[in-house]
Amino acid sequence: MKKVVKFGGSSLASAEQFHKVGEIIRAQEDRKYVVPSAPGKRFSGDTKVTDMLYECYHLAEEGEEFKGLLKNIKARYEEIISGLNLSLSLDSEFKVIEENFLKHIGENYAASRGEYLNGIIMADYLGYAFVDAAKVIFFKEDGTWDEERTKKVLSEELSKHDKAVIPGFYGSLPNGTVKTFSRGGSDITGSIVAQAVHADVYENWTDVSGFLLVDPRIIKNPVGIETITYRELRELSYMGATVLHEDAIFPVRKEGIPINIRNTNAPGDNGTWIVESTCQKSKYTITGIAGKKGFCSINIEKDMMNSEIGFGRKVLNVFEDNGISFEHVPSGIDTLTVFVHQDHFMDKEQQVVTGIHRLAKPDTIDIEADLALIAVVGRGMKSTRGTAGRIFSALAHAKVNVKMIDQGSSELNIIIGVKNEDFETAIEAIYNIFVLAKV
Repeated sequence: MKKVVKFGGSSLASAEQFHKVGEIIRAQEDRKYVVPSAPGKRFSGDTKVTDMLYECYHLAEEGEEFKGLLKNIKARYEEIISGLNLSLSLDSEFKVIEENFLKHIGENYAASRGEYLNGIIMADYLGYAFVDAAKVIFFKEDGTWDEERTKKVLSEELSKHDKAVIPGFYGSLPNGTVKTFSRGGSDITGSIVAQAVHADVYENWTDVSGFLLVDPRIIKNPVGIETITYRELRELSYMGATVLHEDAIFPVRKEGIPINIRNTNAPGDNGTWIVESTCQKSKYTITGIAGKKGFCSINIEKDMMNSEIGFGRKVLNVFEDNGISFEHVPSGIDTLTVFVHQDHFMDKEQQVVTGIHRLAKPDTIDIEADLALIAVVGRGMKSTRGTAGRIFSALAHAKVNVKMIDQGSSELNIIIGVKNEDFETAIEAIYNIFVLAKV
């Protein structure tokens, strides 16, 4: 068996955390390829190294004194090296970083150094080969990931090493310039490495024991999710659930490689398994609940709308012309409602209203702000009758007014619209009816 293991910033914030990670890796011989993040916070109120690097580079870019902050960043790494009793010096690396900051080489380069330096330490600590991600992970000129070139070069390079450390978060453009993924992109790197080496499992180690069925800031001590499919995870991630970068799914999904979310601080926990498909039934009808606030609805009415060919296209074309993407478009015989992010829409609302009147000639347009969307996701919903009815019953009992409901043809999720002020109450009501009522 061959495993790729990725460790988040909280797992590598200090020498003490490095020791935990080392014990985890050495506990199983098949944990052959390691993807580290930059050091995270050591305690509440601490600063992540990546944020320190951003600040340091901005100071250099503005011609202000930055060497003091760079010295503080170096001290963070030296504290880890000392705590691990390593005979390793990063003096030459920091000299190069200082020179490149003075050259204003780029923000992406600055941000990537957190993972790069942590990768050097991790490789030295484990006795693994170090492979610079800039030499094996590539982006195209337009900034999108170059999957074909990456897979070829990365596979060839890693075939030379039985065990290796590959820093997360970054790669390079065709001209060799360092380019980063979006924040949290080390998850993507781990997935890319797993794809390249045809891993059996991609273990993603963080500071939580897998996914929870609902946000713990809303529900105290919610139940965990044992198994979730790629599709379910995509739905929940899109609606705000954050443990794994949502784009990390795609490389491993192509290879059918399962992802196991684990807790560095509780390595005995099984965590959550993310799989392509499974015959295992969820303990509950639903797999998870997630949501976001800050939407508004544009309700368009016109008699006999359903018989007018091209009406929906005309309406959506107005949003496209104004650079606004839509979230959901539920419709009836004489109504069509478009849900959009409120902050993207507010400055252009009158242009949109005018455009819809000119193109679609509706009878009325009504806008409602301060709405929230909640996704109730679960593969078990397909085979369970009355799921929507239970949701409506729970919300009615909690005195929550439902503004919208939208269910896709896959029956994998139900989207509910409520007022922002009812968001937490609605989630609690749905959780209670499906989870607590079953206990």
